[in-house]
Amino acid sequence: MSLITIEDTIGIPKYKQIVLSVEKGLTDGSLKKGDKLPSINSVRDRFLLSRDTVMMAFNELKMRGIVESISGKGYYIKSEDIAVTQKVFLLFDELNAFKEDLYNAFLNSLDDGIQVDIFFHHFSYDVFKKHIYDSIGNYNYYVIMPANLTETELVIDKLPEDKVFILDQTHEALKQYPSIHQNFEDDIYKSLNQSLDLLKKYQKIVLLFPDKKQPLGMLKGFQKFRKSTSFPQEVINSLENRTLKKGEVYLILDDRDLIVLIKKIKEQQLEIGKDIGVISYNETLLKEIVEGGITTISTDFKAMGKRLATMIANNERSQIENPNALIIRNSL
Repeated sequence: MSLITIEDTIGIPKYKQIVLSVEKGLTDGSLKKGDKLPSINSVRDRFLLSRDTVMMAFNELKMRGIVESISGKGYYIKSEDIAVTQKVFLLFDELNAFKEDLYNAFLNSLDDGIQVDIFFHHFSYDVFKKHIYDSIGNYNYYVIMPANLTETELVIDKLPEDKVFILDQTHEALKQYPSIHQNFEDDIYKSLNQSLDLLKKYQKIVLLFPDKKQPLGMLKGFQKFRKSTSFPQEVINSLENRTLKKGEVYLILDDRDLIVLIKKIKEQQLEIGKDIGVISYNETLLKEIVEGGITTISTDFKAMGKRLATMIANNERSQIENPNALIIRNSL
């Protein structure tokens, strides 16, 4: 029990003195990874504290990843890294080039001492649920990308509401949580209207919407554009077995489908930006140079990552639409 010392007259909260005692033990080597800490009840009784005070200290150490609790056994040293002051749980749907930009901008904008653990649900509700349930009580903040999964609010509800931030996609059932997100419906609608003069040299716009992982707002924005302009349009769910026709402009949401489309254009000896128009969702460096440049509709993922870090640092409880832009290139 000499591991933990508490004094009444030094002006430091007693729960913090417990934390500092463990940190000192890790610094001087008297505590090492795998060592067991005194039980909550023994610390409470020795220093005449409330159980809540001791729990507060142990929970802080747990959220920082320094200790772990093993059911029926107690608390053990999990990490000797006391430089970690806070931990962030980050749940992405998947990792790709533009979300990597978001992730790196987020990491680079955080203060020193904040550790980020990233997980992926790959659009699986069961995986989404498991990651969140396994994380409960282990982090200071929870950043969650629900994507197009339904009923995610039933899982997120198990987390402390004041520690949750929603990223990229949000919906009505998650409106009580702060978010930095895209407005897919408005972004598609406004961008297509901005490019209307260029679209008019084509006879029809075709949206490739696989209806698996893409936000429904994209489809709604496309339909809203059609109704407001009466511009001929078509929605398809695959490029397989499709013969491209001169005068079509394709709105492609996934980069793999973009590659398939470009390959088909070449196979049919058509010319991008003349015979066939191409608009791709989400900006990447490669799209600046492929085929002389691919027109994109994209949010600023680096800005999203930086803004998320600011929201966490300031505990900002608001819903923010991330800026979006249409970038015209030769493909249109």
